Amino acid sequence: MEMRKILVWDLPTRFNHWLMAGCFAVAYATGDSEAWRLVHIAAGLILAALVAFRLFWGLAGSRHARFSSFVRAPAAVIGYLRGLLRGEPGHWAGHNPAGGYMILFLLAMSALVAASGLALYLEWGGELFEEVHEAAAGLMLAAVAIHVMGVLSASLLHRENLVRAMFTGMRQGTPEEAISRRYALAVLLPLAAAAAAIWFALHL
Repeated sequence: MEMRKILVWDLPTRFNHWLMAGCFAVAYATGDSEAWRLVHIAAGLILAALVAFRLFWGLAGSRHARFSSFVRAPAAVIGYLRGLLRGEPGHWAGHNPAGGYMILFLLAMSALVAASGLALYLEWGGELFEEVHEAAAGLMLAAVAIHVMGVLSASLLHRENLVRAMFTGMRQGTPEEAISRRYALAVLLPLAAAAAAIWFALHL
């Protein structure tokens, strides 16, 4: 089957992805600053709201945004990684098997970072949540680094700019793998989630 540029990632998925990345970066950068405490809290709450949206979109979103399209059996992950080491990774229009599990891990760590941070702010649990918060943030930073390296290596092996694909939504695939529309109006959902989180942060 002939490969060509097709629409894979809908607009809400792409918008949510980059907004989550930005929120984590801001929260991590302001974590030790008392002057930027409100910004840190707001970024964490927005991150939590975006995780909630992504969980919803993983069930109700477009084809390649759904968990059912990229959460595969461990054997598929092992097979993909073996192919990657040989320089012969299989082609996947959406997330590859390893990338799918990384998405789940990043969502889990985002939720844990946000929840433990809120508990810490509300002075629940004493030092316990402080340790959980710092450990989760560290694990998430490491996972982000691995994720970036995985994207770059896959881009080189597939000779395709996957970073650009997450901006445009377009990547190589067959016509049957394409999604039919961008779901542009649905981008209001993560925006509404972010606005609600900001309102909540201002009223804590």
